[in-house]
Amino acid sequence: MSVELAVVSDTHVPSREARIPDWVAGRIRAADHVVHAGDFDSPDAYDRVVELAGGAGNLTAVLGNIDPRSFDLPEVTTLSVEDALFVVTHGSGPREGYRERVAGAVRESGGPDAVGISGHTHEVMDEAFDGVRLLNPGSATGASPATEATMLTVIVEGSDVSATLHRE
Repeated sequence: MSVELAVVSDTHVPSREARIPDWVAGRIRAADHVVHAGDFDSPDAYDRVVELAGGAGNLTAVLGNIDPRSFDLPEVTTLSVEDALFVVTHGSGPREGYRERVAGAVRESGGPDAVGISGHTHEVMDEAFDGVRLLNPGSATGASPATEATMLTVIVEGSDVSATLHRE
């Protein structure tokens, strides 16, 4: 049996974008579980993602650097799906050292076989860095500095993890 994750980040609603695009909302609704790598921007944006996910139990989310500190979200969390382990973090901090910072968080919280999911840069990434697979869905709304809205769907089957980029 496979599990589909909708992986989004950096929605920045309402400070940079008015809403989550319909095509992103549809993919979130269709997924088995949703991962948001931070920077919702507002309680309304968080509530909207929870609604699209079908409830808070279907959402794994972390605190982004611009999220209200009143959000009861961790800075780093883990998610086990089938035989795969994901470490989710926003990746806050300067652009320089981003990959090292995220890979370090993945190793510390999940070990060398875990897959890292992060946001912050608004740039799509699916690459191995220092032996750790790093996924970044970009910005689900195309919020600046992104030039387009992007997200990932991740299919997990046993320990196999495949990611597909979606853009519009």
